[in-house]
Amino acid sequence: MTMTAETTASGLPAAFADLEPFAGWILETQPERYGRRLSTSMAEMQAFYDAAFPRLPEILAHCNVFPIDDLPDDVKKLMLLVFSLVEVSFPVEIWKQGRVPDSGAAAMDCVLEPPL
Repeated sequence: MTMTAETTASGLPAAFADLEPFAGWILETQPERYGRRLSTSMAEMQAFYDAAFPRLPEILAHCNVFPIDDLPDDVKKLMLLVFSLVEVSFPVEIWKQGRVPDSGAAAMDCVLEPPL
């Protein structure tokens, strides 16, 4: 895999340089994304959500140009950022907290990742 064009310092496509402050959300696995969600303040998740969510149609249009099984590195990083956006969407939109409300000590282990 190669980069498609100019990239940011974190390897995102240059067209999405405004998302560079959220590069810490470029995480390979769901357990990493979930752990990040649990260790991040609601203010930080809200800032990420507010920056990335409005760009989602543009992000997906950019990613859909490439075959999912052969994404350039910068596009893969952009998709991983989208996966993290999904991870924070429920806490931001509904729960207003990182943990699932009223779930006690329940846990969920992801055993299958999306094919990137």
